[in-house]
Formats: sequence, structure tokens, C-alpha cells
Amino acid sequence: MSASSSLPSLPGAWGRALWRHARSWWHMLHFGAVAVVLMLSPSSYDRARRTRTAHHIYATTWQVLPWFTVLAALLSLVLIRIVVVTAVSYGLSQYALEMVVRVLVLELIPLSAALFVTLRAGLAFNAGAAQSTHGLLPTTPPRGVSLERLRDGLLAQVTGNTFSVLALALVSSIVALLLAYVLVYGFSPWGLPGYTRTVGRVFEPIVAFGFALKTVLFALAVAVVPAAASLEPRPQGAGASTVQPGAVRLFLVLLLIEAASLTLRYF
Repeated sequence: MSASSSLPSLPGAWGRALWRHARSWWHMLHFGAVAVVLMLSPSSYDRARRTRTAHHIYATTWQVLPWFTVLAALLSLVLIRIVVVTAVSYGLSQYALEMVVRVLVLELIPLSAALFVTLRAGLAFNAGAAQSTHGLLPTTPPRGVSLERLRDGLLAQVTGNTFSVLALALVSSIVALLLAYVLVYGFSPWGLPGYTRTVGRVFEPIVAFGFALKTVLFALAVAVVPAAASLEPRPQGAGASTVQPGAVRLFLVLLLIEAASLTLRYF
């Protein structure tokens, strides 16, 4: 009797769960739209906010840029060497450089930069920041004091994390391209014509646009998803999740962006 009586409640429970997830995703998209508008608005940057934003950019980018670049260079060196040696052993040395650029620069470096910022800063919204800004993003566009408090609360962190992903991906890509040239052609300048021709063939206009768009979407996802999740009320008690706000959703968004990029490029 108890099992049969609980069956009619299942569609209602599923409907409530679906509605809750839909509201949560809408809240994230809404917050992302508001955050992008605020980041691009000159009125968001008075003297105090510029100082706060510069502090976050320094903490999330400049402090980690040297050793992240060294780490990315070491990993790039290993991957480039593996690809070049394997291509030469199979008589495909003419495709080694193009394969390195397509796999390492176009795919791995932007994703690794996004994951690095995610692990270091993107999920580091503490409970104090969430409590101080909770309720600032209602279902209608925020106005007045809520907008000002949002600018004073999370905007600097969102801007800093966005800039960090873009800067780390750009610097690491340049380093990887330089290492690829050295490992393929050595320090001779005579390889520049072939090198630029190969890289230019890879970075045709549509691919370059897609690469830039994917990197920007990665940066916005890393900055926006954890911040939006920190504004949502979290369940309390024994059933509360120990996963940091937005962690699963952020990795899902990154996976969807990467899958969409690969689909549009190769299919």
C-alpha cells in the first residue's frame, strides 16, 4: 500500500526538481548577463572599484603568471617532443608542427588555463562573500542599491578571474608556439617561412575566431558560474552537499563549450 500510494507523487517530485534546476540555470544565465554588462560599463569603475579590481587581477594573474608559464612550458615541451618524435618515426614529420598547434594551442592550453583558474580562484568564493551579497540578484533586473552592492561585492572577483583565464591562455599559447618552432627547426631563422605558413594555415580566420570565442567563453564560465552559485541558497543539514558551489555545473559548462567547439570545427 505504501509503495503504491507513493507512485503518484513521483511525477510531482520530478517536476519540482526539474523546475528547481531550471530556475538555477536561469539564475546563472541572468547573473552572467548582468556581470558582463557591469564589466563593460565605465560607470562600474570608480577609484575604489578600480583599486579593488586591480588587486584581484594582481592576485589571480600576476602572482601566478610566472610559475604557471614555466609549468605550461615544461608540459608543452614534453608534449611537443613526443609528437615530433612520433611523427618522425612514422615518416610524417611534415605534419608534426600542424598537429602540435591544433592539439596543444587550440585545445589543451585554453582548457588547462580555465581549469587552473577554476581550482585556484574560480571556486574560492567563501561563505562571507555569499552572505554579504545574498539576495542581490532578484528575478527582475537589479536596480538601485542592489546593483551598487553587486558592483562592490562580486564584480572585482568576476573581472579578475575572467582576465586571469585570458592572460594565462594567451601567454601559454605564445610560449608553446615558440617552443614548437625551436624543437622543429632549432634556432635557425630559415624555418620561419615554413613555420608561419603552417601556423597561418591552422589559424585561418574562422578557426582563429572560434579559438578566441572559446577562450572568452571559458573565462566567463570560470568567473560567472561559481559566483552565481554562491548567491543561491544552499540546503542545510545532513543532506547538504559538501561540493563547492557550482563545481559540477562549471565542469559541465566547460565540457559543453569544448564539445561544441570540436563539433563546429571538425564536423
